[in-house]
Amino acid sequence: MENTANELKRSRNRRSFLSKGLVATGAATLGAGLLADASSLFADDGSTGALKYNELGGVQDDEVPGGSGNETYTEALETIDDDMPDYIHDNTDDEFTHFDFINAYLAAKGAEPVNL
Repeated sequence: MENTANELKRSRNRRSFLSKGLVATGAATLGAGLLADASSLFADDGSTGALKYNELGGVQDDEVPGGSGNETYTEALETIDDDMPDYIHDNTDDEFTHFDFINAYLAAKGAEPVNL
């Protein structure tokens, strides 16, 4: 009887080990797939996602450069929160502020500025 109990324990441990391994493998595969298509995270001008989101759903004005917006995308955002276009716009504006600050710091230290 004790032998059967030990066999069941080993069997459960083996299943647990295999299932955890499969989950880790799946996560690694998914992560690799996302990295392989990282270009989708960048806007047409090569900048990061904040500008891309502003192009699609942010407030379109002269304060932050961007596209003409996308009405369908913006309406979908507003179902989440009516102020979402404003949040996106302000976040994009903050990204430019950070970019300018980092480059000013680098220039003050004699280093090459970055091009985001």
